[in-house]
Amino acid sequence: MRFSLFIHMERWDDSLSHEEHWKNLVELVQIAEAGGFGTVWIGEHHSMEYTSSPNPIAQLSYLAAVTSKIRLGAGTIIAPFWNPIRAAGETALLDALSGGRAEVGVARGAYQFEFNRLLDGAPAAEGGKYLRELIPAMQKLWAGDYTHDGDIWKFPVSTSVPKPVQAAPPVWVAARSPETMEWAVGQGCNIQVTPLMKGDEEVEDLMNKFNAALEANPEIEKRPEVMVLKHTHVHSEDEPEGWKPAAEAINKFYRTFSAWAFGKEDPVNGFLEPQPEERFAERPEFTPESLHKTAMIGTPDEVSERIAHYQDLGYDEYAFWADNSMRHEEKKRSLELFIKEVVPRFS
Repeated sequence: MRFSLFIHMERWDDSLSHEEHWKNLVELVQIAEAGGFGTVWIGEHHSMEYTSSPNPIAQLSYLAAVTSKIRLGAGTIIAPFWNPIRAAGETALLDALSGGRAEVGVARGAYQFEFNRLLDGAPAAEGGKYLRELIPAMQKLWAGDYTHDGDIWKFPVSTSVPKPVQAAPPVWVAARSPETMEWAVGQGCNIQVTPLMKGDEEVEDLMNKFNAALEANPEIEKRPEVMVLKHTHVHSEDEPEGWKPAAEAINKFYRTFSAWAFGKEDPVNGFLEPQPEERFAERPEFTPESLHKTAMIGTPDEVSERIAHYQDLGYDEYAFWADNSMRHEEKKRSLELFIKEVVPRFS
């Protein structure tokens, strides 16, 4: 089992500047690298302070200069917002700047809020067709001259400039449905999955879908890899109530996610308040008590036991999702305890 760090600048109010949040993120990445983490993942979101990340490539390029070995993952770029020529060139440039450490995650997009602003209100549910056209075109541009005549993009002979240092950076597809997994595996792509607020039964179901996608593509010579992403917080055994602050912070994260994804309020200067607790009276999965069990919250022994189960299921990578609305020092303490007490058990 490999470990990676999934992280954004989380800005919940004006108490810290973007510069301070960035310094905190860099510190956590450097701690993760020193602790043996294989990759850092940063995604793409627009006009949302709670996940401040308009372009992961820019952030990862900075991190390339202040790290030496951790791989640098776009986790993920949103396919509908990227022309294939731009996607190929920018990711190849990251690969060149980092000495061949780039990983490219691609997603179809989830927030209608973003589609309303970046794609003239096109339905977010149609993002999958962009993903299916972008990835093969990007891979062919990395390889050399290529002319594209697709349903979405059309361009004359073009190529990726620069070319990646790697023959082709590994491509990961964020997937939950059997159809997307089957397509991605058929393209030779790795798979990123997240059970969100669901428990380990969902982790098992997602692995079953991945295995079914492998069976549907028997011609694939090399088995793609699969990564599971979970909100993670580790507390010491002498803190029996140590789970509560983390579960409450993740509850705030998801209530904020819900405000952006499903709420009707307009943001104010990039901020939206979390939806109130009473709106989730009929949604027990939002309660801190439920999140204590479904998110990866616990002592080193508890966390290690669950991750070992994921390893037995066949997962190749566990992504420590640091976004949770907690303060930087709390995140730092949790990450350091994870590195000290959990990572060595999987070395």
